[in-house]
Amino acid sequence: MSRLDFTSHRLCVEAPLASGARVELTREQTNYLVNVLRLGEGARLLVFNGRDGEWRASLAPAGKKAAALRIEEQARAQDFLPDLDYLFAPLKHARLDYMAQKAVEMGARRLRPVLTRRTQSSRVNLERMRANVVEAAEQCGILSLAKVLAEERLEKVLSNWPEDRLLIFCDEAAETADPVAALRAAGVNFGKFAVLIGPEGGFDEAEREMLNDLKTTARISLGPRVLRADTAAVAALALVQTALGDWRG
Repeated sequence: MSRLDFTSHRLCVEAPLASGARVELTREQTNYLVNVLRLGEGARLLVFNGRDGEWRASLAPAGKKAAALRIEEQARAQDFLPDLDYLFAPLKHARLDYMAQKAVEMGARRLRPVLTRRTQSSRVNLERMRANVVEAAEQCGILSLAKVLAEERLEKVLSNWPEDRLLIFCDEAAETADPVAALRAAGVNFGKFAVLIGPEGGFDEAEREMLNDLKTTARISLGPRVLRADTAAVAALALVQTALGDWRG
């Protein structure tokens, strides 16, 4: 793993990145760099877009109340996230923000909200979730941006579940055992994975039956203590990355 530069400010942009390119900044980005951080002309920073790796850039004025970046040289080549989906029942705003940020930090490639029968918050602000994805990536040196999908009913998701993706179902009713060993055994024939975290009230019996009927489901326990949904997300993703993901080296 290349050494990360945590001393430079990082910014996510939409534009393609290449040596010599000029990237016009949005009003919000200009305000953040010039007025909040008080960076002046020529200030150095790192930029990325989720596609072209990370680049060194310098700040250039672009008229009144506007700024741009001069793209100079590539600092890191683009990487790729493990093929890991994170499915979750939506929570209230602050906890959902936390959960989205942590899923990005843990290497999820796609964030997929699912509506269960006990979901307490059925409206998902997708733009807010995307903003959390970008913020987490900017702060943690992440190059690849997780994709945010629109919410779907759990029944629909399960009815169309692909046979080549292992669905890891975090079940408080599962026997407490070695979850890493269980995951390694279940995932031996798979290269695509998904983690499913249920609502605060848990899955109902009909949903449990649908999950257990899937041939590509692996039930795991997260230990002897009951975890809140946002805590369970971090624990489950850490286990999956350790057993099946890019923590294996």
